[in-house]
Amino acid sequence: MASRLYKVGVTALSATIGSVVASWTFDRWNSSHTVNNAVARPPKRKRKLISRDEQIQNLQSGEEFDVLIIGGGATGAGCALDAVTRGLKTALVEGDDFASGTSSKSTKLIHGGVRYLQKAILGLDYEQYRMVKEALAERASMLDSAPHLAHPLPIMLPVYKWWQVPYYWVGIKCYDLVAGDRNVKGSYYLSKRDALELFPMLKKEKLVGAIVYYDGQQDDARMCLAVALTAARHGATVCNHVEVLELLKKDNGKGEQVLCGAKVVDHMTGKKFTVKAKCIINATGPFTDSIRKMDDPTIKSICAPSSGVHIVLPGYYSPEQMGLLDPSTSDGRVIFFLPWQRHTIAGTTDLPCEVTHNPAPSEDEIQFILSEIKHYLNQDVEVRRGDVLSAWSGIRPLVSDPNKDETQALARNHIVHISASNLITIAGGKWTTYRAMAEHTIDAAVKEIDTNMNGQVELDEYLQMMSAIKMGEVSYSRFARMAELEEQKEEAAQFKRKITVDRSGGGL
Repeated sequence: MASRLYKVGVTALSATIGSVVASWTFDRWNSSHTVNNAVARPPKRKRKLISRDEQIQNLQSGEEFDVLIIGGGATGAGCALDAVTRGLKTALVEGDDFASGTSSKSTKLIHGGVRYLQKAILGLDYEQYRMVKEALAERASMLDSAPHLAHPLPIMLPVYKWWQVPYYWVGIKCYDLVAGDRNVKGSYYLSKRDALELFPMLKKEKLVGAIVYYDGQQDDARMCLAVALTAARHGATVCNHVEVLELLKKDNGKGEQVLCGAKVVDHMTGKKFTVKAKCIINATGPFTDSIRKMDDPTIKSICAPSSGVHIVLPGYYSPEQMGLLDPSTSDGRVIFFLPWQRHTIAGTTDLPCEVTHNPAPSEDEIQFILSEIKHYLNQDVEVRRGDVLSAWSGIRPLVSDPNKDETQALARNHIVHISASNLITIAGGKWTTYRAMAEHTIDAAVKEIDTNMNGQVELDEYLQMMSAIKMGEVSYSRFARMAELEEQKEEAAQFKRKITVDRSGGGL
């Protein structure tokens, strides 16, 4: 009995000592690992999103806007968000609906472009290399700022010749290297067995392995709408179904005619009215030339529209979490085979086309995509025309650079052009780089606006903030927060100023 009590006492004493030591160790560790941001902050109040009727009232109030943006796609919405968070009085009009054009008819990828990097290396083309590097940095920013709309996606590149294994492996590793610390995930090699396990419908004959790399995938239409709504929450006047009919000009006092606004029509009511603006931005994608010729009917067209067709197939054509890349189609392009909302997207084509509001895919383009994907699928899989659930065509707005003498060469990157009457045109580029395109466009717009006379922002301060975003030091959401803090600081400074009395008039 005594020995049993002794054992119980020793056990209890050991447990007590152990708990004391553990508590002391935990307190010591906790005190040495204090989190700097431990101060509780009240939840940020969500900005009110006003109705479309109120937006229209603001648009036709007669007040002069700093910036009027034409186009409600990815680039136009990005310009609106960039401008309003710099403190500019911003308006955006879209003739149809947000993302109703090319911005909702993409491959749904956020990528730098493996094909462009290949051309940059083989052709020693620094311009293409710079474009890929910028796009890869923007890819990381989009994945970070909108994780509810974008996510990393592994893409398999099947290899059917042994000598292509090191060739593609080195190329994809270069893709990772260019991304640097903004890379999503590292690429890797798969054996034939592992590749077929992950992608069972892949053609087995002569398959030697596969390379897997990572890009991003997004819901493009929702992303564009989210950017436009964010701009509206920050105070921008954003209106859909409002079409520009005419650009208005005035004399600037130097004998030059410069833009001062636009005549628009609200298609929901049929009412026409005038919007005054210090600066007008043309961000209309494939309709770039129509707005440029409103400004100057004599200019040459710079847009070379190209049709990009995609088809949607049943989900069993691809794994749920992995895409496929055909690096060399019969026409020298690449075709993606990607999972999308429990279905499979395949595309794209690249054929010259006419600019229309409702482009439709041709039967030849659909058959071309079907024939190309057959080359990479198992012979047991019968790819039928009847499996095509839907198809769409987006007009890719390739442009020649009007800033250069050789206008025949198409710009690989986006271009920003300022006309004699100060119409700022942003054209070209890709979905992934919409934020950088907006930054460059508003940088040009700020130089055309006398912001200090308008009581708005200091140019140097905001250029520094935008540089911080470009270098990755500040995220886009933090940039908006910094703008709010600057506004609060200015309001606090106004309250601290002494009130003086004007003795001549007696007023404050």
